[in-house]
Amino acid sequence: MGTCANRAAVSSGAPATTSLDDAFAYCEALTRSHYENFPVGSRLIPARIRPHVCSIYAFARTADDLADEPGLAPDERTRRLDAWDAKLASCTVAPEGPILTALGETIRSQHLPLGHLHDLLHAFRMDVVTQRHETFNHLLSYCRYSAAPVGRLILHLFSYTDARRRRLSDLICTALQLANFWQDVAIDSSRGRIYLPQVDMDRFGVTEDNLAKGRATDGFRSLLACEIERTRMLFLKGAELPDLVSGRLKYELRLTWLGGMRILDKIRRGGYDVFNSRPKIEKRDIPGLFFRALFRNPRVCGNSGFRTL
Repeated sequence: MGTCANRAAVSSGAPATTSLDDAFAYCEALTRSHYENFPVGSRLIPARIRPHVCSIYAFARTADDLADEPGLAPDERTRRLDAWDAKLASCTVAPEGPILTALGETIRSQHLPLGHLHDLLHAFRMDVVTQRHETFNHLLSYCRYSAAPVGRLILHLFSYTDARRRRLSDLICTALQLANFWQDVAIDSSRGRIYLPQVDMDRFGVTEDNLAKGRATDGFRSLLACEIERTRMLFLKGAELPDLVSGRLKYELRLTWLGGMRILDKIRRGGYDVFNSRPKIEKRDIPGLFFRALFRNPRVCGNSGFRTL
């Protein structure tokens, strides 16, 4: 969840005169502090584009924090998201605080499509009011707003706007979002939010009480195995994307893909018990991931076996 500093930046707002250098530095620091399964703005991204990646991430990270602000009623969280949306609309002319100052410059200089940013805010509003997802397809519809826009924004920064690359990016970003859901079943459940499809829980005999008590029953293991296989197939369907871009973005996308697959593998090798140990990318995983990103084709890694390291 968000840091106190991040929430303070949203509530009070830094002066509109925040320098661009300071604004982008703030966004980069926020991005680094929230490193998760895949590299956001890593050194594989060219230096001229890296600040823009961080400004997008900082904007989305802040909105996510607003949607999950503890102790606030849903109506208040929605109101704060609406206010953040209003600030987005004016950030190119009258930005408030470092995040919006940096993002305003990114939007101006990179001709960023605002629709993708509004889609992200729509997903966070959905999080406030939607605590359950009936089917896997319903979950995919949610990911269309919460995950796909991120990949499309990154492609746009590199001037890739064609339908084929966007479709492959949507597949990978959706798979990354799902991998995050499966590793965080225990955390999300403790907050009253369940991303496991309800019909699948019924099919495998998994109850909300099982989740609340952290019970990795046989049914739960089978359920998670099913969802992970679906997610793996999405990764494989999108694995062609790194070969369709050039330069350092190719390796960034490979690293991202491998990181997501690695999480799925860790869940599987942990016996699908995500309650007693949250699977995540460890520092010791990173050298191997970088090596494979530089020298291995993800499609070869993915098809030669489930394990990616």
